[in-house]
Amino acid sequence: MARGRGGPPPGVEARRLALEVLARVEDDGAYANLALRAALDRSALDQPDRNLVTDLVAGTVRRRRSLDALVDRFLDSQPPPSARRALRLGTYQLVHRDDLPDYAVVSTTVAAAPSRFRGLVNAVLRRVASAPVTYASRAEELSYPDWIVRRLADDLGAERADAALEAMDAPPAVHRRPDGYVQDLASQWVAESVGAGPGELVLDVCAAPGGKATAVAATGATVVAAEPSWSRVGLVSTAAASVGVDRTLVVCADGRHPPFRRGAFDRVLLDAPCSGLGVLGRRSDARWRVDPDAPDRLADLQAALLDAAVDLVRPGGTLVYSVCTLTVAETTGVDRSLERARPELEPLPPPGPPWEPLGRGAILLPQTAGTDGMALFRYRRPA
Repeated sequence: MARGRGGPPPGVEARRLALEVLARVEDDGAYANLALRAALDRSALDQPDRNLVTDLVAGTVRRRRSLDALVDRFLDSQPPPSARRALRLGTYQLVHRDDLPDYAVVSTTVAAAPSRFRGLVNAVLRRVASAPVTYASRAEELSYPDWIVRRLADDLGAERADAALEAMDAPPAVHRRPDGYVQDLASQWVAESVGAGPGELVLDVCAAPGGKATAVAATGATVVAAEPSWSRVGLVSTAAASVGVDRTLVVCADGRHPPFRRGAFDRVLLDAPCSGLGVLGRRSDARWRVDPDAPDRLADLQAALLDAAVDLVRPGGTLVYSVCTLTVAETTGVDRSLERARPELEPLPPPGPPWEPLGRGAILLPQTAGTDGMALFRYRRPA
């Protein structure tokens, strides 16, 4: 962004906006992606600065723990939140943005910081810039809560878990479908796995925000997109309108108590609510929001949704269960519960590479193909 007469130096406004978004996330509990979108919508920044703000916000939120570790070496006491945000923002750039010179990072971040903390920010960032980058633990270096590192190491094995966590520290790739809808490849592959075609009736049990429902509808199938929250119903309607899909019927319905007759659908997709431990790169603040009990708590919900979904499939029809997480409890654990409750269901062969076999289903690790992490199970109801 060019400097106007009497205005701040180039790059300062972008960093001020990033600090504003970080304040909304940390002080008000706003979701990072929503707060960022709203801030950019009302800004006058050019595209390079908008891209910079996007990376600064996501990277600073994602790397919060590791940034604090690097900063705290040079602090005698806990700084106020607004100073802490500026220190994190500057440190993120110094450590993770090789394209930005240290002197420019320090000067622009100091100028964007609240005036009463500029001396502190300047002094600390200069020390961070000249000090070696060291961490007390791998969890600190990767910037995750200890429990997530332990949980995935237990469930995936230490080596695969470490690679998955490292992959989710990188900015996610942007994939755009032919209809213009932005959707990760893993989610596109889940929609393809439904196997829907023209003339079929498909139920998407938990459809928001609508990406998979609209992808299935693009095959020529009619999709009933259900969602228990009225506010999220609107997301599905918006998604359908944005891609011009007119074969998506959006309804507000709880998948645990579905208001549909038994055997009404040729195919049913349950992309269930989950802990999201496979999409921690895309949802930069999720690692700090999810709690240690979430995988086991959500596994109970997933099992209930899946059991109810079985009855909605016509004889000979298919059921797809997917979750964007990597825990045993929410993947093979839920499948084992289904096998006990519904032994008549026939498991279908899992998709091939880049998916890997996982019990009766498959898993897609974030490091394998540069996608979100996902697990998938497919079943046929006997005719």
